[in-house]
Amino acid sequence: MNSDELLMAQAIAQAKAALALEEVPVGCVVADGSGRIIGRGHNRRQADADPTAHAEILALRQAAAVMGSWRLDGCTAVVTLEPCPMCCGALVNARVQRLVYGCDDPKAGAVRSLFQICDDPRLNHRIEISAGVLAESCGQLLKEFFAAQRALGKK
Repeated sequence: MNSDELLMAQAIAQAKAALALEEVPVGCVVADGSGRIIGRGHNRRQADADPTAHAEILALRQAAAVMGSWRLDGCTAVVTLEPCPMCCGALVNARVQRLVYGCDDPKAGAVRSLFQICDDPRLNHRIEISAGVLAESCGQLLKEFFAAQRALGKK
């Protein structure tokens, strides 16, 4: 496994933690320039009754606390699912250098699917993007979660 895949494995572990809480299984880790994980997060919208408790937002908050700054220059965010507009905006505003994500989100993805926020030339910061890292594993967690939800008549 390369370094992106190793970090994605840690993001998948976070997604599984969300699954254990019956949350949509999305996980995120933030690594500093040396590859050390400084932020971890998984979806907690239901658990926290917070619409902003997405994996990326929680991981960014933790990384900023570790760095002692809102600027996450040189950091890489690794997330199992293509980020939504809110999370892309947070990644850009945090000045994250790289974004690595697993599977596309055709319904809400704002990196490539619906919008291209992370590398929009009109913004003051652009993020280097690597998509499709361990996409099948990331997507399988989501497929299984939503199939189970449909079987229970929840979603």
